[in-house]
Amino acid sequence: MFLSVFDIFKIGIGPSSSHTMGPMVAARRFLDELAGNDWPRPAGAHVAAVKASLHGSLAFTGVGHATDRAVILGLTGESPETIDPDRMDAIIDEVKRTRRISPPGHPDYHFDPAEDLVFDRKQPLPGHANGMTLSAHDRDGALLLKRIYYSVGGGFVMTDTELEADRAKKGAPELKSVPYPFANAAQMLEMAASSGLSIAEMKRANELAHRSEEQLDAELDRVWNAMDSCVERGLRGEGILPGGLKVKRRARLMHEKLEDDWKSNRVNPLQANDWLSVFAMAVNEENAAGGRVVTAPTNGAAGVIPATLRYLGRFHEDFDAKGMRDFLLTAAAVGGILKHNASISGAEVGCQGEVGSASAMAAAGCAAIMGGTPQQVENAAEIALEHHLGMTCDPVAGLVQVPCIERNALGAVKAVTAASLAMRGDGTHFVSLDACIETMRQTGRDMSEHYKETSTGGLAVNVPEC
Repeated sequence: MFLSVFDIFKIGIGPSSSHTMGPMVAARRFLDELAGNDWPRPAGAHVAAVKASLHGSLAFTGVGHATDRAVILGLTGESPETIDPDRMDAIIDEVKRTRRISPPGHPDYHFDPAEDLVFDRKQPLPGHANGMTLSAHDRDGALLLKRIYYSVGGGFVMTDTELEADRAKKGAPELKSVPYPFANAAQMLEMAASSGLSIAEMKRANELAHRSEEQLDAELDRVWNAMDSCVERGLRGEGILPGGLKVKRRARLMHEKLEDDWKSNRVNPLQANDWLSVFAMAVNEENAAGGRVVTAPTNGAAGVIPATLRYLGRFHEDFDAKGMRDFLLTAAAVGGILKHNASISGAEVGCQGEVGSASAMAAAGCAAIMGGTPQQVENAAEIALEHHLGMTCDPVAGLVQVPCIERNALGAVKAVTAASLAMRGDGTHFVSLDACIETMRQTGRDMSEHYKETSTGGLAVNVPEC
């Protein structure tokens, strides 16, 4: 199995990888298909209008997660990685005013968001909780093309046929296009033992089967720079987050107080946790504001890994560029196993699949650059994930704010604690990472839909919205 580090870490925008980035990508994919000739276009037919409908979790929490905005932006030809966040409002306002979209390389299409973008809370689609349909019509309203897309977490998007094919081949052997094609943690440890390589070194070798060393390091540096820039923007941000909950940004004030304590040399036994928390909250406040973030492995969990890296950069004396890259490679190796064998989607398995996965990935990366053996790295990931099992996804008002922002802070604290515990041992432990991942999958399967990013249970119904 091979899932690139750059599939796990995608540069995009907030507030959600599954509800914002995924739908934008799906809309762009639909445009690309419309522009091509690989669909059965009737002779003489011309597309005059486009419609969209959102289903399942996308319908229930789409407004709070900016799914409607993402679809509009995607249909204008924008993509999460390249869009200018400062231009988004103007683009959306223009579409609403003219009731038309004008994507590059296409004619104008009629699209009135008030009529042609439907939140269908009654009809979930069968493949995944995050489903959407896009359709093209001629000027008489006749249907010319219809596609179903699923946003399966972390910005990944599949059509219904792609999802069906992917599920059909689960467990089947895959082509060994990389030197270390581990599909689970047991295989990863076996390959590490037989090769004598670290997890980061094996992951690097896999990546080098598809790109040069210079490209790999440059792209890893680009990912980290995007993460670090997000932390910096979050530490400067002020005011109230959008969405109506009137949640205040706290990271800037917390950071200023921490810096004052640092300069005065005042001893605070909680300071390590405070630094981790403020870095994580800075990222997730920026994400909630719709800013530029990196899926790690999702937007809702985007603060855990940057916070852990930023913390190590400040307090671990041997941390350097190589350490940063090894951290990301190790974290991505664990993230690929999590996604392949369970899920990183809150709409599918709850927040255990988002912040839980992020914490496991961060713990693995942390243990790796502290000199941990592959067994200690696997142990660190297992400890972090185990203590997120059963965590629900119940965002208040469908916004990625409460409890999401603080939850990233606690995920980072758990990651560092898990790495520290693993480094105190020799790597042997009772519960394997694979067993923990399978438990997460089963727990997510059994979890009520009320607690899987629908905002119909838990905190979402027991906390007043204003």
